[in-house]
Amino acid sequence: MTEPRKPIDIGNGPTTQDSLAPDAMDQVPAGVIRVDRGDVICAANAPALRMLGRTAEEVIGAPISAFVHGEDFPTVVAFERAEEPTIVRFLGASGALSMLVSLARLPEAPGADAQTILTMLPADGLVSEIASLRKDETRWKYALESALEGVWDHDFETGNLFYSSTWRRLRGLADDAEVDGTLHKWIENVHPDDRAHVLACIERQDSGEVQFNTFQYRERHADGRWVWIESRGASVAYGPDGKPCRIIGTDTDITARKEAEARLAEVSRRLQLALDISRIGVFEHNLDTGVSHWDEAMFRMYGLDPAGQAPSSAGWESVLHPDDKAAAIRRVNDAIVSGTPFNNAFRIIRPDGAVRHIRSNAAFHTDLDGATRLVGANWDVTDDIALQEELRRAKSFAEARNCELEAARVSIEYNALHDHLTDLPNRRYLDRVLTEARVVNAILHIDLDRFKQINDTLGHQAGDAMLVHAASVLSSHAGSDDFIARIGGDEFVIVCRSGRDSTELAELAGRIIQAFRRPVPYAGQLCRLGASIGVALDGGRLTHPRQLLMDADIALYRAKSLGRDRFELFSDEMQNQILTAKRIGDELREALERRQFIPYYQPQFDARTLEITGVETLVRWNHPHRGVLAPMQFLKVAEDINLLAAIDRMVVEMAHADFGVWQRRGLAVPKISVNISSRRLRDPQLVSDLREMKIPHGVMSFELLESIFLDEFEDEVAETIAALNDLGIDIEIDDFGTGHASIIGLLKLNPARLKIDRALVGPVTQNSKQQKLVRAIIDIGHSLNIKVVAEGVETWAHAALLADIGCDVLQGYALAKPMSRQDFEKFAQGGFSVPRSLSEARRMR
Repeated sequence: MTEPRKPIDIGNGPTTQDSLAPDAMDQVPAGVIRVDRGDVICAANAPALRMLGRTAEEVIGAPISAFVHGEDFPTVVAFERAEEPTIVRFLGASGALSMLVSLARLPEAPGADAQTILTMLPADGLVSEIASLRKDETRWKYALESALEGVWDHDFETGNLFYSSTWRRLRGLADDAEVDGTLHKWIENVHPDDRAHVLACIERQDSGEVQFNTFQYRERHADGRWVWIESRGASVAYGPDGKPCRIIGTDTDITARKEAEARLAEVSRRLQLALDISRIGVFEHNLDTGVSHWDEAMFRMYGLDPAGQAPSSAGWESVLHPDDKAAAIRRVNDAIVSGTPFNNAFRIIRPDGAVRHIRSNAAFHTDLDGATRLVGANWDVTDDIALQEELRRAKSFAEARNCELEAARVSIEYNALHDHLTDLPNRRYLDRVLTEARVVNAILHIDLDRFKQINDTLGHQAGDAMLVHAASVLSSHAGSDDFIARIGGDEFVIVCRSGRDSTELAELAGRIIQAFRRPVPYAGQLCRLGASIGVALDGGRLTHPRQLLMDADIALYRAKSLGRDRFELFSDEMQNQILTAKRIGDELREALERRQFIPYYQPQFDARTLEITGVETLVRWNHPHRGVLAPMQFLKVAEDINLLAAIDRMVVEMAHADFGVWQRRGLAVPKISVNISSRRLRDPQLVSDLREMKIPHGVMSFELLESIFLDEFEDEVAETIAALNDLGIDIEIDDFGTGHASIIGLLKLNPARLKIDRALVGPVTQNSKQQKLVRAIIDIGHSLNIKVVAEGVETWAHAALLADIGCDVLQGYALAKPMSRQDFEKFAQGGFSVPRSLSEARRMR
């Protein structure tokens, strides 16, 4: 007994040739056709013949291609490698028939040909249904794509995760881009702030809590930006546990909508902020129903409770001030009749009794339901009304005082342009005149002489009186068309508008100077002023007035430098001299920086032994182009530009350094003297500089011009001299005999030596009176224990005579000229010869 055959498998499982014998094939409910290697039909069961409407004789032995639609035959040929059944059209007796076909290849038995089994089931209804489904699918596909809806399908049973091309494009992906739809991977692209919300929504749907789920979130676009996604998902299939096993949904890019919502929210926020800041209340009144809506600002403005009764037109009318009620209501009614926008102003009485002033603007509009509404805004202008009232009162007060203010303005302007003491125009007024004037004939710049002494000795009141006197003098001598101004301190300016020549200007300046020479009585004393004047004449050159003022200032400077109490007329030569002085000044500053100033030394000799008792240090300028220059060629300019103190400092330092070298070399130079300017003597840095140099006592002396001192010299000078004495630095009076210092002055100063001026020494050999004068000076010095130095000793006759009358020290060209450091060192070492005795000097005399 043979083993019963296994059931027929019409799928793709293994099938043996024995299992598909003709009698077995007839038992299969589906159509079965067996085809050999040559695609020839070997056998066909009864269902297959019925489906084809053919007999066995027509089918068996015929090629399979005779019964397959030509367009589908390639599918059958390729079907040997297919894993799924497919639809194939067969050619039956009554036309084409659609069959669902599966195919299996029979294992090859030894000595037998390979065969293929085709299993067929009718599929016309299935094809129609598939076609309909495909049509519906195409329709929904186009609808979703036109709506920019991305479709996703999560089948958790099969693990198939589907994403449409639109779904990919929403995220900036290519249509064929591979997508990892696993939750842990996908959630990485969700915005960190949205992940918790998204996971919570997914959990609700995965748990079966909701069938349909919608949520919004931000997801990272392929280009790096965030896009807003609205996701809608529906559960379409459920597992045995009741949880969804398949969810299908759509994603929509709502970024533009979110941005519009954000802009709208921002606009609303700004509008609300503006309303809050402006304290404007907004209302809306339905004219058809009589219902009104107020915002919170309206309730606050009217002092009402928002939780109370809804506002109405009757309620609004009830709070109107009795004096404004009729006009306010009439204004509203007229606007309702005309239907035009309107504004209103009225007062209200709030429940707390406060009266407030209200302004209102309103307009009409018809809403979507056709209702007519009155929309408007109210704002409280009580503070503005109070301010306006205050302004009206202030305006009345201002108008009442307008004349007084105008007078004050005129007075202020006058005071701003005039000197309060002399009542003359001031510098500001002068600047305006010079700016507005096209041409000025001439300018006189006047500076008062000796004004400072009067002001310092008699007080500021005396100084003020002198300035008033000066203004009177100038006003009495200037022409009626001339402009007179006090421009500061003791300086005045006369601007001559009418034509004057140089002669007339000289006469005017001379008269003014003569007038100032007359003594001025004040407090029982006679004050003597003077005037120095600089005159600048345009002379038809059309010089700018400001330049003319500068020229007058230059001329004034020249007048003061030539002795004061005079006038000078500006000229081109004067201008050139100023430019030359400026050039020299610039060179002096550079020379100071480059240490071009050098000391020259002139020996001083004992009048009896002719031994060197010291040297006088004299400054020279080692000019890089003009050679060594004497002081007279640069000291005046140096004084004008305040460089004397710096030059003195440099010379003292260099002389001290040279003296130290001489001491180390054993040269017999007992001491050195250095000329010091009055400006350096008043320099607060002088004493500290000398203290740092650590000069030994008694080896240095400062020569001070007699003109520095009066009988009562300044306290600061006296303190400086006392400090110099403490440092062991002697004081010498230079150029004594010019008449500035008295015997009392010498007693106060107590100098170590005084030098007789060369103007007195020169005539002593020829003039007996001059001899007596010099002898008297020597006697006075000796009586005060002061050594006497005669400078300007030009001949040996001078030397012998001065020695005979008691002079202590001699200095002059007869003995030695000023010389450089190198030449002096040779001289001191015996390189030069001098008479060895006074008898020899007398014989030469």
